[in-house]
Amino acid sequence: MAGYENEPVVLSRDVEAVIVPAGTPITLKQGVAGYITQALGGSFTLYIEGNLYRIPGEQADAIGKERVLPPELPPNATEADVKELAWAQMRRCFDPEIPINIVDLGLVYACDVTANADGTRKLNVSMTLTAPGCGMGEVLVQDVRDKLEIIPTVSHADVQLVFHPPWNQSMMSEAARLQTGMMW
Repeated sequence: MAGYENEPVVLSRDVEAVIVPAGTPITLKQGVAGYITQALGGSFTLYIEGNLYRIPGEQADAIGKERVLPPELPPNATEADVKELAWAQMRRCFDPEIPINIVDLGLVYACDVTANADGTRKLNVSMTLTAPGCGMGEVLVQDVRDKLEIIPTVSHADVQLVFHPPWNQSMMSEAARLQTGMMW
């Protein structure tokens, strides 16, 4: 999805979005023009009339891009397979203002898989934010939940926002620190 930055777009239909960084849902109307400022992890951040808006990849056709397809699991996948795919899906979650995924930012503290009697699975995730007052907190939590609940056999993803331990830059992966220039 890289390479779309600063590409002009015109909405071909109404589309549900959220205002960045407030996280407030809004409907962007057909015919509105803007620019893609970020296209990472299946989501698009658009600059329209002086504001930033985020649309999910499932709605990418509204800006003339290919819709993001759900992930697949092999037949007879194990809980370990589901957990691996869950971590991969969370690497597709990006803060709309920071071009680094939430796993490499060190925002995801845990991801556990529980098998249900009916063959489905439940995921329990604990994550944090870089700043407790971030207006995008619930939007990021919902993005994680949405990306996890489309995994085949996952019936529910319980995503908890926690603030202990508090996030700090040492929780970032080396690649994330290099990318942000925060090497020490």
